[in-house]
Amino acid sequence: MKSSSAAIALLVAWLLVSCVSNAVDDSRYVALGARTGYYIVRPNSPLFRQLGLNDAPWIDTADRFRHGYGADVLAFRFNRGGILVAPATYIAQESPNEFYIRRIGSLVRGRTTASEVENLFGHGHSDSKRPDGYIYYYSLPIYNPAEDFGGGRR
Repeated sequence: MKSSSAAIALLVAWLLVSCVSNAVDDSRYVALGARTGYYIVRPNSPLFRQLGLNDAPWIDTADRFRHGYGADVLAFRFNRGGILVAPATYIAQESPNEFYIRRIGSLVRGRTTASEVENLFGHGHSDSKRPDGYIYYYSLPIYNPAEDFGGGRR
């Protein structure tokens, strides 16, 4: 009896360690120039929290009610005058979409306006007021077939 309990405990410990080691946080800043660049962050990563993106409307593809469908998010921080004051942030669950990466890489801090961002990406899905301005969030629908439980409607 003791050996089977020990074997189960060892198996559970191994599974937990393998899950944690596979969860790679590659959140980072990508510099493109003196005032151009962007962040790529994973949801709930330390950099995600450091940038104050806790209210970002990302949707987890692993959510059991969504079955592989979710949303990545682009976040833009503006001052009260509507000028971009921080690098854009791509909150990505998997690989970021190159189309959006090229677009956010073209934005210049201190010069790009909220209306220019809206012209590039359309009307945002939500915003979050801050004492010094606001964050404008743009949701990107994504599909991860690895998280889909298969089949059609039941």
